[in-house]
Amino acid sequence: MDTREVVAPDTMPLERLEAEITTLAGHLAAGECRWLRLIAEYDRRGGWRQWGCHGAVQWLGWHCGLDGRAAREKLRVGHALVELPLIAEEFAVGRLSYSKVRALTRVATPTNEEDLVMLAQHATASQVERIVRAYRGVLAVEEEVDVANAQVAAQYLRVDTEDDGTMVIHARMPAEVGALVVHALDGARAQLCADARGDGGPASTTRTQSAMNVDALAVVAESFLVNGPAARAGGDRYQTVVNVDEDVLTDDTPDGVCELDGGPRLAPETVRRLGCDASTVVLVRRKDGTILTATNKTQTVPRRVRRMLRARDQGCRFPGCGQRTFVDAHHIRHRARGGSHELENLIELCWFHHRLVHEVRLEDPLRRHRRRRRHQSGGERHPVAERRPHAGRRHRTAQPGRRHRGRPRHRDATLVRRPPRPRPHHDRTLVRRPT
Repeated sequence: MDTREVVAPDTMPLERLEAEITTLAGHLAAGECRWLRLIAEYDRRGGWRQWGCHGAVQWLGWHCGLDGRAAREKLRVGHALVELPLIAEEFAVGRLSYSKVRALTRVATPTNEEDLVMLAQHATASQVERIVRAYRGVLAVEEEVDVANAQVAAQYLRVDTEDDGTMVIHARMPAEVGALVVHALDGARAQLCADARGDGGPASTTRTQSAMNVDALAVVAESFLVNGPAARAGGDRYQTVVNVDEDVLTDDTPDGVCELDGGPRLAPETVRRLGCDASTVVLVRRKDGTILTATNKTQTVPRRVRRMLRARDQGCRFPGCGQRTFVDAHHIRHRARGGSHELENLIELCWFHHRLVHEVRLEDPLRRHRRRRRHQSGGERHPVAERRPHAGRRHRTAQPGRRHRGRPRHRDATLVRRPPRPRPHHDRTLVRRPT
């Protein structure tokens, strides 16, 4: 048992006070490393499920008193330490502080962590932050877009049939698509009867959320088969909440917030794609995160402009596509970078090609297509304003010697007007014939 006398801080010599502060700082760093490893393992085992929580972040807020952002950051660092043994070793013995480790884990990989540890041992925490910020500023944009494209390339949904006849669904999808699916399942679960939800109906039994998700998925599938493919308007389509700083959208600031609400980080270009055709709410915060004011939810593209855009494009305008459902209003020059909501700055793209234009950056085919349309139209109309006949209408071809009755036909998207028919001149003077 340690019987050393505890000396009050105000009676300590200055040298001993400094020594105890630095010693305890190392102890705190070592304890922090141990705690982060524990919560990472707790999350890996899914221990938060037995408390009815949606994830480890909620459990940490409940049992450890952390707010959402701090809990997500500590959980991220804890999981990163598993893949970074050198940083974890220095952190465990107290030679690296949590502030340095938090910054290093944003860019560290097993191939570069040795160099980063050497830099962190000879720099202050603020200097490490600046080094990491500069490093991410060079690689962040391309790397995050590459990560977003890799997620799309790795996505799959596979259905396997077991020996007993049950079907097992395995899926992997990008974060924004997964959030959309989760919201659809949440809405479908709310439509289940009380017994199916386990809410105390006459035949109610205790049911887990994963079991109810099967019924909810059946409701989603049945609704699609009954109503067919349909998409909500762009401003109402993405009910997923995305938190993003203005600097991230305009300048790709690497340390800004750019993430799903309560979820993983997103690439800035992905958020720009979602923001092309979504409702927005602007929050004004202090530096400490306190919210000062918030605007009302506003639709990105005004309804009047959206109706004009729909009437003009009538579907995806990417060369060779023409998809008429599940389309977005794409800003040719993004509004975060000075683009407007004018019709000349908008074009309809389907979800697939909208992602290609943003994340894969397939702008060249679109530009060539616009230049070709501008050349064909003499520059008088919008580059992609050429109209196409509706797939459900029947158009007759004019035949020689045959006159069409009723309204004049369209020719090259220009209304052809017939000249007025000349009327005979009638003299109102009565002429009496000689008898």
